[in-house]
Amino acid sequence: MSPPSSKSESGLARLLGSGTSGILELFIFHPIDTVAKRLMTNPNKVFVTGAPLSQGFKNLDAVIFKNASSASALKKYTSLFPGLGYAGGYKVLQRVYKYGGQPYVKDYLNNHHKDTFYKVFGEKSGKTVIHATAGSLIGIGEVALLPLDVLKIKRQTAPETLKGRNIFKIFWDEGLGLYRGGLWTAARNAPGSFALFGGSAFVKEYLFGLKDYSKATFFQNFCASIGGAIASISVAQPLDVVKTRIQNRPFDAPESGAQIIKNMIKYEGPTAFIKGITPKLIVIGPKLVFSFTVAQQLIPILDNFFVSKGIISKPTQSL
Repeated sequence: MSPPSSKSESGLARLLGSGTSGILELFIFHPIDTVAKRLMTNPNKVFVTGAPLSQGFKNLDAVIFKNASSASALKKYTSLFPGLGYAGGYKVLQRVYKYGGQPYVKDYLNNHHKDTFYKVFGEKSGKTVIHATAGSLIGIGEVALLPLDVLKIKRQTAPETLKGRNIFKIFWDEGLGLYRGGLWTAARNAPGSFALFGGSAFVKEYLFGLKDYSKATFFQNFCASIGGAIASISVAQPLDVVKTRIQNRPFDAPESGAQIIKNMIKYEGPTAFIKGITPKLIVIGPKLVFSFTVAQQLIPILDNFFVSKGIISKPTQSL
């Protein structure tokens, strides 16, 4: 997603705008996320050399739809919505935190460290790096939401591990085990978020020559969003596969990230690190256009509405 506008919208507008974006995004794109997660956690080859192509598609059907692979088309589709409750909490909080929080970190860097960034990278690159660095710092802090992400992934890929337990019992039983893979998550988020916000700012700065990112047209924001997202997915995918497999393990059978990487290379080869990347890339275009349309346009609309109704005072402009 493109970096948030340089206009300092109110916290209330950011909260409602980004939260609404997360809710709508969840219902539209959760099935594709489930497909990607199931492909990433599948250790076996789907299309086996020498086997009929039809068998490969049968294997793919079983990996994606699991027990619903022989069901009707409608039941297959609904089977891609496991963990919707966990996913809802995670997605909405993630969007509010990430898209609403990055502008605050960016403003802090602008107000206290802009001269340093500009001196080291130059004015144009410095502005881009500030956006990227703010995104990276926010990405690292996203580890706080890890338990909801863990539960979402388990419901998508291994629902039997949660059977018969509500969320309160799971938190009580597992405790800090829900933060398994936290270091790998931070290791993925830091470069991934850096590339997301930095790549988007790079496109706006260097491709379109924008001085004020808030004045970008819809097309410019579309291109910037695609550029940032592709960069983020490409950089983070290998670590995302490792993180997903760590989180997908049964609670009582942990396996270190290093051991998972070793086994992936030994038994699956280097291509295992890009499993599930195709569905993620396919969804990038419409997902980010959607995210921009909802979040980037709804936040200013809500902000102007709140100002006009006297709910909030007129916000100031950030650097």
